[in-house]
Amino acid sequence: MNYLIDHSKPMQSFTFNTFLKLRLQSGLFAAIAALCFLSLPVFAQQVDTQPVVVQPGAPGQPTKILPASTKGMLPPLSQKDVEFMQGMIMHHAQAVEMTALIDSRTTNKDLRLLGARISHSQGEEIKFMKRWLEARGQSTEMEMPGMEGMDMSSHHMLMPGMLTRKQMAALRNAKGAEFDRLFLTGMIQHHGGALTMVKELYDTAGAGQDAELFNFTTDVDSGQRAEIRIMQSMLGEKPQ
Repeated sequence: MNYLIDHSKPMQSFTFNTFLKLRLQSGLFAAIAALCFLSLPVFAQQVDTQPVVVQPGAPGQPTKILPASTKGMLPPLSQKDVEFMQGMIMHHAQAVEMTALIDSRTTNKDLRLLGARISHSQGEEIKFMKRWLEARGQSTEMEMPGMEGMDMSSHHMLMPGMLTRKQMAALRNAKGAEFDRLFLTGMIQHHGGALTMVKELYDTAGAGQDAELFNFTTDVDSGQRAEIRIMQSMLGEKPQ
């Protein structure tokens, strides 16, 4: 009996040591495997973040992979694009001036909401147009030789749809329902002029090719057409 017990102890010690070594080895392998697995997304992320600049080839030609340091170039500048933006800044400025009269001249809630919408949208568009011109090294004001310091409202024919000095004076002097009518008819005229300006831009060869300008004019066209329909409904007219 003692013989069996004495010989079992070394066997038990060997078995336990072997088991411990195997557990330690398996734990080490598991740790290494986990580390490798966790490092894969980091490596992939590092690879994926490397910028790739692809230049499309001409019809029938392959694309080219350009250096990561390649910088984008603005499309060729059209003088008509510049004049359009400069003119539209002036055009929008009068619309904002018209909406500024609303609070002190009418209590019409619908008109106030419409005026706030026009003021905000056209104010933001003025900021965009100025940034667009400045990014291209252009003046934000239209050059008009011989007209420096003059009231542009008296030269409304320069910008389609702009209200004349007489129309603006009548709008300032009106209140209540009369103001509402003059504002709505005047702003419909004004928006119609903006649509004409957009059409004239795209009727000019080589103009309107800039992607930012195209997106902007698309928004102006659709937005002002929608507002014209709203104003026609407020006047009790059938929207055109």
